[in-house]
Amino acid sequence: MIGARRIRVLIIDDSLVVRETLVSLIEDHPQLEIMGTAIDPFEAAERIRHEVPDVITLDIEMPRMDGITFLRRLMQQKPLPVIVCSSRVGAGSPALIEALDAGAVDVIPKPAVGTRQFLEESAIRIQDKIIAAANARLNLKTPQATIAKRTGPSVQVRASAGSSSVIAIGASTGGTEALKYVLSSLPADTPPVIIVQHMPEHFTSAFASHLNEICSVNVREAAHGDRLTRGHVLIAPGDKHLELHRTGQDYRVKVVDGPLVSRHRPSVDVLFRSTAKFAGANAIGVILTGMGQDGADGLKTLRDAGARTIGQNEASCVVYGMPRVAKSLGAVEVEADLRDIPHLLFEILGRHAA
Repeated sequence: MIGARRIRVLIIDDSLVVRETLVSLIEDHPQLEIMGTAIDPFEAAERIRHEVPDVITLDIEMPRMDGITFLRRLMQQKPLPVIVCSSRVGAGSPALIEALDAGAVDVIPKPAVGTRQFLEESAIRIQDKIIAAANARLNLKTPQATIAKRTGPSVQVRASAGSSSVIAIGASTGGTEALKYVLSSLPADTPPVIIVQHMPEHFTSAFASHLNEICSVNVREAAHGDRLTRGHVLIAPGDKHLELHRTGQDYRVKVVDGPLVSRHRPSVDVLFRSTAKFAGANAIGVILTGMGQDGADGLKTLRDAGARTIGQNEASCVVYGMPRVAKSLGAVEVEADLRDIPHLLFEILGRHAA
């Protein structure tokens, strides 16, 4: 855990333009400073021998050694918080899953030249990711779920349970593994699930595809107008807000543009507030690991609307930020260890059906 001192960052990227852009964006934050830059893993390893950074930003494609290979070696020898910064991690690319499996705390796209607003938003995202990574618990082991698609559901739900129920989940740093555990623990007839995971544009498509391969529920990136159906999970596209709406008996989602909300797009607050408005007491809100406070106010709105609410506990969070703020606001009805959340969900759904 980083104290009052500034967070030292090592940038590893073979592009001079990218290095200079990252340096500019990072140094603009009063809590951050550049420890150094390196054009490849070999130069980076030499720098780390003399001074250990708090966080590393790492490109994937570099000369002499690729970033994934370096990441795996680093995690075996000297685990440090690493954020993969790459243009390769996109739709259909295995690089996202490889980076997360190798031990990356998070992923960000390479910064590009754009409008002033674009650069300001890029700065916010990159700075927040670095601060979250510096506070992440690298030694935390995410529980392993029984993979439902391979071995059958690990929890049971009554067929009639929660016919109008909606499960809304928000997560940030550490959320990819937490969501993998929760979703792979759910049976195929689970009530519809809508998710905001803080993740950039295109990255969510690859993440959803990976989850769909290992889960019994069907998982995909949300599209505007999608109808919520039992056994299906919709994940907010990166760089778009996701809202729940209701038309007659149908729940549908809207994928919308808009400014950052609670420093994020997609924002958990946006999802939770719309879920409170249109689902109310039929909803279950879950806030998982993540830095900051996005989702805390929204979860309180959900609880005030009669929804049941769950917060991940500190012991199982990679970063106990969002759930902590939600708890402090009185938004969390039940705080639970990650390994208990799937069973808790279906206990609640059983009560809904009673």
